[in-house]
Amino acid sequence: MIIRKAEYKDLGTINDIYNSVIPYEISTADMVPYTMEERESWFKANNRDKYPVYVADIDGTVTGYICFSPYRPRRLAMRYTAEISYFISQNYRKQGIGSKLMEYAIAKAPEHDFKTLIAILLAHNTPSIKLLEKYGFSRWGEMPGVADFNGQERDHLYYGLKI
Repeated sequence: MIIRKAEYKDLGTINDIYNSVIPYEISTADMVPYTMEERESWFKANNRDKYPVYVADIDGTVTGYICFSPYRPRRLAMRYTAEISYFISQNYRKQGIGSKLMEYAIAKAPEHDFKTLIAILLAHNTPSIKLLEKYGFSRWGEMPGVADFNGQERDHLYYGLKI
């Protein structure tokens, strides 16, 4: 497996990986799949030199990705803080890919001047909580019941890591 910066050609697979988790209501609060046009806009929306997307590539197959995004854009006091998000293809889960991506991203964070990483997730996403805690993230906040999946309210958590 190699970890590399995502390229435009990877967007279809990135989109498929992300959209595949939506129906399970555990990995994202999105309820509607992204179109390719929306994914392209997402990819172009941020300076990818400052906020890269990294993919796990096994023999030419993108098996997961991790990305940095601005946290509270335009609030310059937050310029050294990034949100970190990650998703693994269903066929490649529980193979250490998430761990390798997280290790890589944490190691790369100082190169992008990040002093703090924030992960925002649903409270019932136990696999993500375990991964974050494995790499030193701790729970910094909770927003009770703010995610509503057709009447099923879920908590939103903030996990943070000082680099």
